[in-house]
Amino acid sequence: MPSDQAFFHYSVISYFLIAPPTFISCQFTTAPYGKHHRKGWGPTISPPLAWFLMESPTLWFTLLFFPLGQHRSDPKSIILISPFIFHYFHRTIIYPLRLRRKLSNGYPISVALMAFTFNLFNSYLQTRWVSEYADYINDGWFWWRFCVGLAVFLGGMAVNVKSDMELMKLKSAGGGYKIPRGGFFELVSCPNYSGEIVEWLGWGLMTGSWVGLGFFVYTCANLVPRARANHKWYMEKFGEDYPKGRKAVIPFVY
Repeated sequence: MPSDQAFFHYSVISYFLIAPPTFISCQFTTAPYGKHHRKGWGPTISPPLAWFLMESPTLWFTLLFFPLGQHRSDPKSIILISPFIFHYFHRTIIYPLRLRRKLSNGYPISVALMAFTFNLFNSYLQTRWVSEYADYINDGWFWWRFCVGLAVFLGGMAVNVKSDMELMKLKSAGGGYKIPRGGFFELVSCPNYSGEIVEWLGWGLMTGSWVGLGFFVYTCANLVPRARANHKWYMEKFGEDYPKGRKAVIPFVY
């Protein structure tokens, strides 16, 4: 097995191996940013700068690595990688710009470095699959799967972006944290996380690959515990005023 193919193969396996311990560890330790900010994690930088730096590999690494694949000129490959770049253009460029002057707490450099490393790893896997290892010639279901997956992806992204914007509006209003109201916030405490999970479910459908599924599984392992922590934080802070029927991240379920 060629060295790159072997590395890719074992990297995909590692996705499924690290997801369970990530899920378990996140049950006990919540990353110290946002409403969970606390000391003890080393020096910090501004949250907009942190988001830009730690998410940036998804753009520059993807765009540098994609042309190295054998499918770099295949229209299917180019179309398939586009939603991935679209999401991360928003997360790397637009989202940090919207965060300016809205957050006072710093973002731990140690956490940003871990996220930077993960994004390098994930960008390699997703880009390498799309540009090198996917079999577009013999994939008769490509367009059906892509269209269904894209609809799921865009629906999730719409929920994710709209929910983030609502949270930013609350922060801009001043006066500390408030209970989010309206839209999907009536169903779950963290529709921004729900939307992102749905996005990567759609990506998994579009790629029809183990690497796409692995990203979805790891996203769940990371965001579901954080959504649960946020939900608990809201209930403790607002007590009886917090909506009783609201779930953490999955409407009507969890």
